Amino acid sequence: MADTASQVLLGSGLTVLSHPLMYVKLLVQVGHEPLPPTLGRNLFGRQVNQLPGLFAYAKHIIRIDGKIGLFKGLAPRLCAGAVGTVVHSKVLQHYQELEQPEEIGSELKESATSLDRVIKETTREMIARSAATLITHPFHVITLRCMVQFIGRETKYNGGGFGSIVTIYKEEGFLGFFAGLIPRLVGDVLSLWLCNMVAYLINTYALENGVGEMKSYSQAVTGFVASMLTYPFLLVSNLMAVNNCGLAGGCLPYAPAYTSWIDCWRQLSSEGNINRGNSLFFRKVPAGKTYIWEQKRFC
Repeated sequence: MADTASQVLLGSGLTVLSHPLMYVKLLVQVGHEPLPPTLGRNLFGRQVNQLPGLFAYAKHIIRIDGKIGLFKGLAPRLCAGAVGTVVHSKVLQHYQELEQPEEIGSELKESATSLDRVIKETTREMIARSAATLITHPFHVITLRCMVQFIGRETKYNGGGFGSIVTIYKEEGFLGFFAGLIPRLVGDVLSLWLCNMVAYLINTYALENGVGEMKSYSQAVTGFVASMLTYPFLLVSNLMAVNNCGLAGGCLPYAPAYTSWIDCWRQLSSEGNINRGNSLFFRKVPAGKTYIWEQKRFC
């Protein structure tokens, strides 16, 4: 119990610190570009037109809403993190309690191969993460919608957690709390399996005679690569969570009313936006692209 409490406290601290980053990333994901491009240089020193990065975007938010404005949607996100941590811990604890009698007096661990253990541990982790995601997704939806209100200056989701729950239920019914859930779950599961299996292959074959420290680094590297490869699922999930919800950021000209998350994926792919928001630095303006700030400026 003490371990779970410490995990909740640590997770809450990291959530507070990372919240401005998530806020800016979401606004970029939905296509909100309130600032015009500036002339800058890329990693190779070549002059390019760049969209505002993390710090420029954050300064823009501060100018409008003050520093406290960077923490819109923090309360439901903290709730999601705390509840998710408890659920994740309880599920893993349940599996451990079930398997302890089975392992006592047996040679199951010794007879199992390393691959068997990786598959077994990854399956447990997948179930625990999926359960936590399923239960906390309504808080996630509320968090995203609180943030997206910045675009249209709405106050629809400013009435606290209960007010937001009532609003979603009245307008969208029970399923509204789980908008964007499927691509989020798919992305999480793919990322987890990709990370663990590639790390296993690297540790077993590429670093067979390597030191333990190098093997621990491989897990971090493969986790980063897996998150990059599965980023489109996160993008689609976030867009579906706010799509056609009555907020300016979820409607035209930012996004059409997608019929499904697959429809959203297809349209983003056709526009070349399937990785939009993946990087908040060195954001080069793609040739031929039209952004919302340009439409407002010239209409």
